[in-house]
Amino acid sequence: MTDAAHLRARSEAEAAPLPPLLARAEHLAGTVLLGEHGRRRSGMGDDFWQYRPVMPGDARRDIDWRRSAKSDAQFVRQREWQIAQSVMIWLDDAASMRFASDDGLPQKADRARLLALAVSILLNRAGERVGLTGHALPPRRGESQIVRLAQALTQESDADYGSPDLRGLLSHGRALFLSDFLGPMDKVRAALTSAADRGVQGVLLHVLDPAEEAFPYRGRTIFESVGGSLAHETLKASDLRDRYLQRLAERKDELRSLCAATGWQYGLHHTSDSAQSALLWLYRAFDGGMSA
Repeated sequence: MTDAAHLRARSEAEAAPLPPLLARAEHLAGTVLLGEHGRRRSGMGDDFWQYRPVMPGDARRDIDWRRSAKSDAQFVRQREWQIAQSVMIWLDDAASMRFASDDGLPQKADRARLLALAVSILLNRAGERVGLTGHALPPRRGESQIVRLAQALTQESDADYGSPDLRGLLSHGRALFLSDFLGPMDKVRAALTSAADRGVQGVLLHVLDPAEEAFPYRGRTIFESVGGSLAHETLKASDLRDRYLQRLAERKDELRSLCAATGWQYGLHHTSDSAQSALLWLYRAFDGGMSA
């Protein structure tokens, strides 16, 4: 295969998931009626908030040339209402999210992407600015931003388990984290504590496959991480069930307690449940569950 043909094949493979994901997210978002969320609050005008370095996706007109002239870098001048109406999303792209226990169920990653993009569409329609942490995608409005989000959300990582990425998280803004949260809890704890210290209000959606809740395994079973770096074989999988379920319950309790302590909201979603019910919960969480 020539270099040009190889590049075209790679480009087509990268672009292939984009139109279906956008179409599904648009359809899902259409099932939710917009409420009062997203309207500008009184007292949130053009008051200066802070300068930040220019990031990919920033418009040239947003650059503050006077501030930029004082250094070798370029800066964007942010206003108070822009921070208050900005939602940054972290989507776990690790290998564990690509698990589905049945061919009739979506992968956790697929469901999380769909929900992240659908809620972004709703927030955008309500006047919010949406961006992604860790992807150098600052919060913006508009249909072009939705396309950029859809493209970024299709990326995948080789890591077995993901941890929240706070890069680009705006102080005193809002955030949404979507993950199975099966990785190290100390990193999740540190991320939420740091976010709360910066005045960030957020929503945490815990996405699990129903088999991860029920542990339906019996007899000889080989448990292997999706990334392939971890494996465990047992002759009596049923002997592990009680210990596994206890640890999972402890993990969920810790996440709930952590959210309560940091002022975040905790939600649990199973991929066997409807995406619409999860999206409605997410939108209501942003609509009435946190003050701007």
